[in-house]
Amino acid sequence: MLTHLNINNFAIVNQLDLALQAGMSVITGETGAGKSIAMDALGLCLGDRVESSMIRHGQERGEIRATFQLSNNSAALVWLQQHELEDMDTPRCCTLRRVIRNDGRSKAFINNCPVPAAQLRELGALLIQINGQHSSQRLLKSEEQLLLLDQFCHNQALLQQMAQAYQHWKQTKQQLKQFQQQLAENEAKKQLLQYQVEELNEFNLQPDEYLQLEQQQRCLANAEQITQLSQSIGMLLSENEAVNIEAMLNKAERYCEELSQLNGQYHNVASLLQDALIQVQEASSELQTLTSEIEQDPYLLAEVEQRLGTALQLAKKHHISPEQLHQHHAELKQQLANLTDISAEEQQLQQQLESAVSKLTQISQMLHQSRLQGAQKLSEQITALIKQLAMENAEFEVMVKHNSDNISTLGADEIVFMLRSNLGQLSQPLVKIASGGELSRIALAIQVLTADKLATPTLVFDEVDVGISGATATVVGKLMRQLAQKCQILCVTHLPQVAAYGHQHFSVQKSTQDGTTITEMTALDNKERVYALSRLLSGSEVTSTTLANAKELLKLAS
Repeated sequence: MLTHLNINNFAIVNQLDLALQAGMSVITGETGAGKSIAMDALGLCLGDRVESSMIRHGQERGEIRATFQLSNNSAALVWLQQHELEDMDTPRCCTLRRVIRNDGRSKAFINNCPVPAAQLRELGALLIQINGQHSSQRLLKSEEQLLLLDQFCHNQALLQQMAQAYQHWKQTKQQLKQFQQQLAENEAKKQLLQYQVEELNEFNLQPDEYLQLEQQQRCLANAEQITQLSQSIGMLLSENEAVNIEAMLNKAERYCEELSQLNGQYHNVASLLQDALIQVQEASSELQTLTSEIEQDPYLLAEVEQRLGTALQLAKKHHISPEQLHQHHAELKQQLANLTDISAEEQQLQQQLESAVSKLTQISQMLHQSRLQGAQKLSEQITALIKQLAMENAEFEVMVKHNSDNISTLGADEIVFMLRSNLGQLSQPLVKIASGGELSRIALAIQVLTADKLATPTLVFDEVDVGISGATATVVGKLMRQLAQKCQILCVTHLPQVAAYGHQHFSVQKSTQDGTTITEMTALDNKERVYALSRLLSGSEVTSTTLANAKELLKLAS
């Protein structure tokens, strides 16, 4: 709860220090005295937007400090621990501070640690809830209506399960989608590989065949020239009857044999000539063999050139050289073999998705049933309360519509707050029919009914009782006093019937010092409370009658 609020140089406040207690604290004062300034300053300390006009005139900076006791606020304690902002000296306390400058800039602190204003808002939402004159307008929003119903129904655990189930369903759905995309890509790749492998299978190029085809093509394409050259060599070596190398070597060898008999030194020359003759004879024999094997087959040449052309086309298609085609063929066959059938995995994911949908549907139905039951109770209890608040003929109803096609982390329900203001009328959505005063009363009734379910231990009501008077105001005071049994209440009011029910009473006075308007707020004792309530009752002059009425109010409220 809020234990201290210190304000310096804010609006028309010079210096203000409030010590607050549990229960219900009321703030009263004349119109224009600045009753709501403390609440505005508190809002700034909780992360509201800063304006330079907020600083007291003539000052360079202002400062607001709020201290909270966190003994019964585990959510705030956990938040501080998670962000490493807890006060190690007083771990059950927390201080929020906001310093503003006249140039519009500001600094925020949690337990004297500098933080962004956004963190003030995060933590502030766990510490206090401020309800201004227009806060009841939130009741017109469908998301606020759903939040209030879930608070009343204690649906926090179910909502957590719903959020987890929804996230699991969403992730599983995404996994299946990605898997199906991969499956489609694999199938497309498989079809391409099958086509490529079948094409290469049909061509069936063997290892080193391309080089052999190139050699064969050169031979077939030049068969006539090769034949002519071979015959010419054959003529030179041995086939020319008139002159040939073999005959001349034979003749030279005979001459050398005769010389070696006359001179032994020619014996080696004769041996060399004999070797040369043998070499020529062997060359001539091999030449004849090769020449006999020369093919001049235009049909075979066409076949070889066609196969070479196909090899070149396939190599170009696969962006490789023709010599690599056989190895590439083997690699493609291996890739195709590696593409295993993964349809079983798809079936498994489908089953997981069906299970996730079933879980999601089950929890959303549990939420729906809880909301239906809670809606009936909340409708009856709010109707009973607003009848006490001068809405005798009103009927309040919480409508719950289930729409399984619009499921989210919050379930599949649409919540509509309905109101029948007068007899003979049909119920209509709150947003279409409720007046400002009716909204304020309904909002107060909901706060009373959901107080023990709120996450924030402190509630602020800033003149939410506008438009209420007489016996209704007394009922409002009773309701707020009842609410103060469950949480701390700060109430800015102009109604004596409401102020009388406060456990603690602060009075706001505006005065002028040295030509400057200042606002002061003081805690009242019992005698001062009687006088303050008397002023509220009379509007101006305090009389013995108004004093007696004020005492009677306090007696009835105690």
